[in-house]
Amino acid sequence: MLKGIPAIFPPELMKILMEMGHGDELLLCDGNYPKAGSPTLCVRMDGHGIVDILDAILRFFPLDTFVDNPAVFMAVVPGDPYVPEIWEDYRKIGAKHEPKGLREIAIDRFDFYERGRACYACVATGETALYANVILKKGVVKA
Repeated sequence: MLKGIPAIFPPELMKILMEMGHGDELLLCDGNYPKAGSPTLCVRMDGHGIVDILDAILRFFPLDTFVDNPAVFMAVVPGDPYVPEIWEDYRKIGAKHEPKGLREIAIDRFDFYERGRACYACVATGETALYANVILKKGVVKA
């Protein structure tokens, strides 16, 4: 055990976050996300939702300040009337940990899968909310 590390964090996730460099991306995927859209390196956190995981990650993980949109959401499929309420929770967490918030963009589902496959790693969660997937681009730690 270490001081200040959220109990939700498995050791392999902390290792991955520390290995990642500037510009590397991390995929947080919900329980419905397909394996075909995931990178090989994956941490399973099935008993947890993305809101709690995102809050824990952003305590340590700086978002990239050199890009306009360091957070990427999966856009709602055209014609689907669903409104992803979880996105507001994500924005609140982003505002809590980042001076400029998440600065997110939503992209097409299949473009998201392609970008997800190219991520450094993924965190597979038990999140049940629809359109809850998010990709985070790592920034630099500024002293």
